[in-house]
Amino acid sequence: MNSPNDQPEPVRIPIEGELDLHAFSARDIPSVVEEYVNEAYAAGLREVRLVHGRGKGVQRGIVQQTLEHHPLVASFYDDDRSHLGATVATLQTPNSKLQTPKPR
Repeated sequence: MNSPNDQPEPVRIPIEGELDLHAFSARDIPSVVEEYVNEAYAAGLREVRLVHGRGKGVQRGIVQQTLEHHPLVASFYDDDRSHLGATVATLQTPNSKLQTPKPR
C-alpha cells in the first residue's frame, strides 16, 4: 500500500514531431509547450508542430507567446496547411549560440 507521501510515477510520453494540445486546458498550455520543446530538443528534433486548433485563437496566442520567449526556439510560423490551427517551431541547432529569453 502506498503511503500518503508517495508521488505517482510520471507518465512517460514518447516525444514525436507533433503535439496535439486539444486535451490541455488553456492555463496548462505554457508549461506543456515549454516542457515539450525542452524534451523535443533533447531528443534531437529540430522542428516541431503544435496543434492548437482554430477557434477564436486563444490557444494559438498562448502557444506563440510561449514559443516567443523560449530560448530553444529559433523561429515559429503558422502552418499554412492547417488554416491557423497549428504552429510550427524551428528549434536551435546544437552548434548555435543559445539566445537568452526575451523579457516578458
